[in-house]
Amino acid sequence: MSRLVVVSNRVAPIDEGKQTAGGLAVAVLAALKKSGGIWFGWSGTVVEDESQSEPTRTDAGRLTYATLDLGRRDFEEYYNGFANQTLWPLFHYRLGLVSVDRRTREGYQRVNGIFADRLAPLLHPDDMVWVHDYHLIPLGEELRTRGCGQRLGFFLHTPFPAPEVLKVLPNHADLVRQLCAYDLLGFHTEVDLRCFANYIRYEARGEVDERGHDGGQGGGIRIRAFGRTLLACAFPISIDTANLESLAQTAARSRHAERLRESLAGRRLIIGVDRLDYSKGLPKRFEAFQQLMETYPEHCNRVSFLQIAPPSREDVPEYIAIRRELSELSGRINGHFAEFDWVPIRYLNKSFGRRILAGFYRQAHIGLVTPLRDGMNLVAKEYVACQDPGNPGVLVLSEFAGAALELAQALIVNPYDTEGVADALQRGLTMPLEERKERHAALMGTLRRNDITAWRESYVNALTRAPYS
Repeated sequence: MSRLVVVSNRVAPIDEGKQTAGGLAVAVLAALKKSGGIWFGWSGTVVEDESQSEPTRTDAGRLTYATLDLGRRDFEEYYNGFANQTLWPLFHYRLGLVSVDRRTREGYQRVNGIFADRLAPLLHPDDMVWVHDYHLIPLGEELRTRGCGQRLGFFLHTPFPAPEVLKVLPNHADLVRQLCAYDLLGFHTEVDLRCFANYIRYEARGEVDERGHDGGQGGGIRIRAFGRTLLACAFPISIDTANLESLAQTAARSRHAERLRESLAGRRLIIGVDRLDYSKGLPKRFEAFQQLMETYPEHCNRVSFLQIAPPSREDVPEYIAIRRELSELSGRINGHFAEFDWVPIRYLNKSFGRRILAGFYRQAHIGLVTPLRDGMNLVAKEYVACQDPGNPGVLVLSEFAGAALELAQALIVNPYDTEGVADALQRGLTMPLEERKERHAALMGTLRRNDITAWRESYVNALTRAPYS
């Protein structure tokens, strides 16, 4: 078996004795342990001088962690700049927030070149390289220009925008050409795959062969463009379903879960768990909960909404603004509806471990997942997996989350329609037990078939069979 080399923006060695790792990290570790290999990327440390000239290597059995510290300028231009102020809002259809800046674009390209310079000497001729996410789109081409002929795969963890949206980016053609340097491109959904294929067909004037080539769950398409032939497929990422089912059963009896249960005093719980980001639709979600209270006042003092939203990118102005907006909005709603013994919205800017969240999910009557645009959204899947099959809750899910294409038995909503989301909450709160059980059983069937192991293996297997030159 070829050695696997995983490249991601951030490398976080995991303490395997703790249940804190996310699904992607678990999947990557399992793949690396199976084949042996390297996990390469940024260490998470920013230094005032230049970016690290040689990677720091840590061996853990057959796995090697290789990390770089980034210099302040590189971090600001590559990460805070082009990656998160240009590509992130663009890929999430927030055109008004897109920053077009040649300096950060050059910094993004420069850091991808630094990654290629540091990674290339570590590669063996028969390695397979699996690059992750929008931070590292140019890395494949950078490796090719350095003479690396290894099999290269890329997986995008965000949505891929329609061609007319992508064309807002001045260097859109360069970005797509860089994607075509890989042998296999992975997207979350058939929608993302179709957007990429449409760009190739109508903008790049390349060839798109859709005859169901070997690839993801929906097959794949063969692309000929920019002088290369590659495979592009949809691989819907998922969760460690069996592990979460087991974890939720024990977590329901934990101290944190018991404290939450006591504080609810018999009230039903609606839960949302999201990184604090403008793509998650949190202001609209708060307004939908307010609409529920106004349209269906029988739920006042009988339902509590817990929104967990740990902050991220705290020095970016757009994130400062949304945090302020949510604080004001939750305060206004609570001021209007609260009673002396009940606060409608519990809004927490802090994170919790997987075990604690599993216990919270288990007792929530509704999981409210309403992003304005999301590549997949694993919270939706985690919520379903953590439910008690004898008395399951209801998932209310945005049609603009990738997960909506798999989880059809959820209550699918338009997150911009606050009255429609309020109606879905009402339906979930009043749904008979038998219907809840039927929906949950169907959702679990999907999650058991398509878990994180199936996702990882389908991608790696497709990479071994992708066109290769």
